[in-house]
Amino acid sequence: MPRALLVLALLPFSFAAAQRVSPPATVQELLIPVATAESLRVTTAGTGETVVLLPGLFGSAFGYRHLLELLPAAGYHALVVEPLGIGRSPRPEHADYSLTAQADRVAAVLERLHEGPVMVVAHSVGASMALRLAYRHPELVSSLVLLDGGPAEEAATPGFRRAMRYAPWIKWMGGVKRIRPKMRKDLIAASGDTSWVTEEVMNGYIAGATADLDGTLLAFLAMSEARESERLAPHLAEIRCPVRLVLGTAPHQGGVAPKQVALLGAHLALFAIDSVPGAGQYLFEEQPASVVSIISSMMPTTPTALGVAGATR
Repeated sequence: MPRALLVLALLPFSFAAAQRVSPPATVQELLIPVATAESLRVTTAGTGETVVLLPGLFGSAFGYRHLLELLPAAGYHALVVEPLGIGRSPRPEHADYSLTAQADRVAAVLERLHEGPVMVVAHSVGASMALRLAYRHPELVSSLVLLDGGPAEEAATPGFRRAMRYAPWIKWMGGVKRIRPKMRKDLIAASGDTSWVTEEVMNGYIAGATADLDGTLLAFLAMSEARESERLAPHLAEIRCPVRLVLGTAPHQGGVAPKQVALLGAHLALFAIDSVPGAGQYLFEEQPASVVSIISSMMPTTPTALGVAGATR
């Protein structure tokens, strides 16, 4: 995990901070309690069949800003759930930051909002949360779309853990400003079409980062040290809903390891792979219309006014 990416989720995103994009008037933000001293930030827009969007460790509702416009325009209700310690969700110091606990919190949000079964679209390590959600709470999930994410067994890769050794020094090294150029370089390396990585978008990804830098670093340290109560792989066969893995074909940094793709294919009952030519890891930034097209193709009924381009398969 590139060290500079550690700050991508540092209290990111106020819609107002993203100067290039104005949110639709229907966007609403909620803070949903899921346990004592634990709440998750939810951003919602549109009406129709619900599509739940889960960001990865370094994402937020801001990263899904295009889908928050395109999905409602296509006749869907878009609902972004930011897991604990991610995006603008709170960062309680002594919480369980394991992927299993995160999946259970997402389930609690859906139950409180009386949602389900729903399609869940998840990016990067958020895909592992979504897979856990599907086998632990099958009544809440109708299908899964995994955007460049696989069945990770832990939130923190070895590289992430090594990088977190330097977390105490981030504040003393100038915080976000000091490593912003490296962050931008890493985003470009992870993308096929790099035109989306503008200064305005960078502002959106790191907006408000210094407001709770201590809390974010503590949450990330907790993620790096979290241990799962059970492994995911033995439970993949219990997932009975359709699962679609979506990969960008452009060479890019990061991505799903071939052995993880093979694991999904071997154990999931209903599994397929889609490809988006020219895209990298950030499919929803590079080709959001193609992502909406894939989502629509998996819905039992498709709205008549999609207004999106089809994805290549």
